[in-house]
Amino acid sequence: MRVFEEYIRQGEPGRKEKAAAWQTAIGLQGVDGLKPSAYLIDTAKKHIEGDITIADVKQMLDTYYKSKTARAEVEDERTEEADKVSARIEELLTEKSFSFTPEYLARIHRHLFQGIYKFAGRYRDYDITKREWVLEGDTVLYASASMISETLNYDFSQEKQVKYAALDIDKAIDHFAKFISGIWQIHPFGEGNTRTTAVFAMKYLQSFGFEVKDDMFKDHSWYFRNALVRANYNNYPKKVSATNEYLVRYFRNLLLGEDNALKNRDLQISSKPANE
Repeated sequence: MRVFEEYIRQGEPGRKEKAAAWQTAIGLQGVDGLKPSAYLIDTAKKHIEGDITIADVKQMLDTYYKSKTARAEVEDERTEEADKVSARIEELLTEKSFSFTPEYLARIHRHLFQGIYKFAGRYRDYDITKREWVLEGDTVLYASASMISETLNYDFSQEKQVKYAALDIDKAIDHFAKFISGIWQIHPFGEGNTRTTAVFAMKYLQSFGFEVKDDMFKDHSWYFRNALVRANYNNYPKKVSATNEYLVRYFRNLLLGEDNALKNRDLQISSKPANE
């Protein structure tokens, strides 16, 4: 990732924007433990320098992963996913468009995972659980499949009524964190929810005129996911309540440039009931 930081430091507007988007896009793969290939990094450099377009990047990746070279060089079977989704996130982050609708959220998922997941852009039709390290193997309670559309529509309709301009920055960030954690808790798709939610959140922030710090997802993507988990988990025997505290810390660093400590171990709950 150092190569992207160099472009950002040089400060040439076109290259800086592309490099920041690539840095964020690649960093976001960390929420699922994915890493890009050396081929993607080299291809991204060509894109940042203006030698190729993002459409060229995507086509080159398609060709590369059909070749014997890729099969010989790439050890992790999900590296292809990391490469292709990174390129698609970069494309969305530099795209000057946004729509505050559940349909746009689905469009992001479809754009990111088309050809990777058969259900790209479609709400899941089954209920899910996910074992979380930060919860000592327990799971967040996600929305039931039958309620996804209804719940998303409700959350979006409520959010549309919020007048952020009338809020001070502390209350605005608190409310934004609550909304984003709520969207994530619905978990409308079978896979790829955190990356989709993150891209939607960044596009939403861009619509308010914010310039988000590009290194946050590079360095703290796993913390971001764990903060979303803790924002949606309750366990009375262990005296654990859902809290947006950790997500707010993240967004304050992202938007205000604060230096709040973001340590994953601080989010991990105890495996023992509080009264033991």
